[in-house]
Amino acid sequence: MNTTNNWKTKFLLVGTAIGAIVGLGTAYLLTRTAEETEGGPPKITTTDALKVGVSVIGVARGIAALGKR
Repeated sequence: MNTTNNWKTKFLLVGTAIGAIVGLGTAYLLTRTAEETEGGPPKITTTDALKVGVSVIGVARGIAALGKR
């Protein structure tokens, strides 16, 4: 592997690991909160899912903008 693509591979692997850890933590918090308040699976409405989706897209765009100078 040449050194030009080596940094790209490292970024992709680290980003994947961070995404997996954040996703796992978020799922844990969601299930714990739902269990404490509702005693069962969370009730997620379409509106809530859309709000989260738009927020995630905003965060992804912000992260992508970090690479611009």
